[in-house]
Amino acid sequence: MTDADACFAHPRLAAIYDPLDPDRRDLDAYLGMAAEFGARHVLDLGCGTGVFALLLTARGFEVTGVDPARASLDVAERKPGAGRVRWIHGDAGELPSAQADMVTMTGNAAQALADAPAWQCMLAGTWAALRPGGRLVFETRDPARRAWTEWNPDDSRRRTWIEGVGDVDTWVETLDVSLPLVTFRSTYVFASDGQVLTSESTLRFRERDEVEGELAAHGYTVESVRDAPDRPGREFVFVARRS
Repeated sequence: MTDADACFAHPRLAAIYDPLDPDRRDLDAYLGMAAEFGARHVLDLGCGTGVFALLLTARGFEVTGVDPARASLDVAERKPGAGRVRWIHGDAGELPSAQADMVTMTGNAAQALADAPAWQCMLAGTWAALRPGGRLVFETRDPARRAWTEWNPDDSRRRTWIEGVGDVDTWVETLDVSLPLVTFRSTYVFASDGQVLTSESTLRFRERDEVEGELAAHGYTVESVRDAPDRPGREFVFVARRS
């Protein structure tokens, strides 16, 4: 199973993930595509704390949420409506076969598959999980926009008050840029008791033609590469159909 970063896998960090990132307008485009493609069963790979999965079930979709971080799934399973979702603790190697009309990876989850084996497992696993004609939809940042230049303490430091937790100070710092890999550290300081937690992550910044070639090699037809409406010009949103 793919190891999850501490920001998703540590219980105290998983519990504050949603309040630290409350603006999820990025999910509107995915909800729209689920309706556009007439999907009935959506498999959300890298579902995290279940925000998108629960938005889908509220609109009548059948949903399976899959994530390697047990702590994040624990948060998801405590939310209202969670009983309508099938939750799977695992990664692309544990997906049910040929059941989904659409597989989604939101929030740049695809970039977290930084090494070749994990990426290949995702492509093979999602293809097997889709019914013929089903679609894989995911986003990845455009390397040309150099998003990592904004991942520094000066630009990212903020304090957030969270009900039941208190103030939490957070910031991000880029540790290494060895393209296509970028490693950064997120720091969390809990004012209530002074605990400091950190989470290191490595993302892979893939070029558009690289992703299209990999999709084709695994039997997908790339139907379109769209813009992210909430972050225009900064990301590629791939829509690939299983033959």
